Amino acid sequence: MNARELALAVVRDVFPPPGSGAIERSAQAAFDYRARKADLAGRDRAFAAELAYGAIKMRRALDWYLEPFIDRRGAEGAKSLPPTIRELLRLAIYELVYTRPQAHATVFESVDLAKRYGHRGLANLVNAVLRSFLRDPPAEPRREDFESEDDFLATRYSLPTWLVRQWRQVFGERAEAICAAVNEPARPAVVVNRLKGTPEEVASRLATIGTRVTPSSVVAESLLIDGRLSPNAAGDGAWWVQSESSAMPVDVLNPQPGESVLDVCSGRGNKALQIGARLARDGTLLCIEQDARKVALLGRRLEEAGVVGGIVTGDATGALLSTEQRFDRVLIDAPCSGVGVVGRHPEMRWKKQGGDGERLALTQRALLEQMARHVYPGGALVYAVCSTDPRETTEVMDWFLAQENFERGLIPAAYEALLTDAGDVLVPPGLEGRDGFYIARVERRA
Repeated sequence: MNARELALAVVRDVFPPPGSGAIERSAQAAFDYRARKADLAGRDRAFAAELAYGAIKMRRALDWYLEPFIDRRGAEGAKSLPPTIRELLRLAIYELVYTRPQAHATVFESVDLAKRYGHRGLANLVNAVLRSFLRDPPAEPRREDFESEDDFLATRYSLPTWLVRQWRQVFGERAEAICAAVNEPARPAVVVNRLKGTPEEVASRLATIGTRVTPSSVVAESLLIDGRLSPNAAGDGAWWVQSESSAMPVDVLNPQPGESVLDVCSGRGNKALQIGARLARDGTLLCIEQDARKVALLGRRLEEAGVVGGIVTGDATGALLSTEQRFDRVLIDAPCSGVGVVGRHPEMRWKKQGGDGERLALTQRALLEQMARHVYPGGALVYAVCSTDPRETTEVMDWFLAQENFERGLIPAAYEALLTDAGDVLVPPGLEGRDGFYIARVERRA
């Protein structure tokens, strides 16, 4: 198996033909599984990843480039094109449009794969389409080719129209920059465990293994990776991989030594570790997580990091805690549509639905309503989602403040450039390599 065949296998895993019974995998899971079996050299493996992830991400734009060449076969011929051959053509067009290809090798190997996964007639078709494309390559999508601005941006940057429409409504003139930015690599980052060292010490340790960092301008314990994180950068609890945006909710919560803190929907525990490090072994931390596998991992990570915390397993929308339990600070990292992180996962933009935000808002409201009763008077609650959908962000928070005896609290000055008119944090997806996030801090009136 060569790099192009590996990429084809990954794309087929992510988008199995309807009714095929094939296992659908995420892009990362598919690549890890297929790459282990292929056993390619590092350079070929990297090339396969570039092709697979790129073709998945740019799927809509690739179809736009292919359409005039496929349509020459006639409507019936286009419809009968086998799914594997269509995926093969997408991969080849991605290579020709978005990389620095050796065009002869692209055509030759694509035709060879078409013979292996189809027949000679399909191989001739692939050869004809690719050579026609090279002879007369179409221009980039232009505004005048589309009926609406939403469709133009969605095609040019390969995104669902509903998502582009939503970003234009939320971010206005910044929407096109966001559409472009989510197609660039998200910037990796690590969070430093202050129980085991300072950011400066960790930066020095990372430098010795070839990983250079830049301190975050917002979160003190967050270090932004310049380039790629070295595969040898195992933190052993002294640091962990966590995006800058994901570290912001705990920074806004600002837990202090001696306080009691509740972390709701803890997941794998990144924010719980960050809270525990800030408590400096002086205070109490309680985590709530529903998934038993994540609970087991959370427990191991707390121990490795030297963080003392309790864990409650269960659904936080129900009455898991006694009515008397109160906390100085509560963090709700709520389940959400995840539209803020579509740039980090190549297939996510195609797997999400426009109605996800409305559906998940019901769970988000239930979490807020249940956890509000566990905040001391004068205590703080931070609500965070990796989404920028108004149905999960401003609408949820406006509903909550209308229902409960809370008011918006102060946000650290470092977030001034990210504040909404209402005083919440809204991080645009993609810009400055960040994930999209919404963070609201509210305090219970005495």
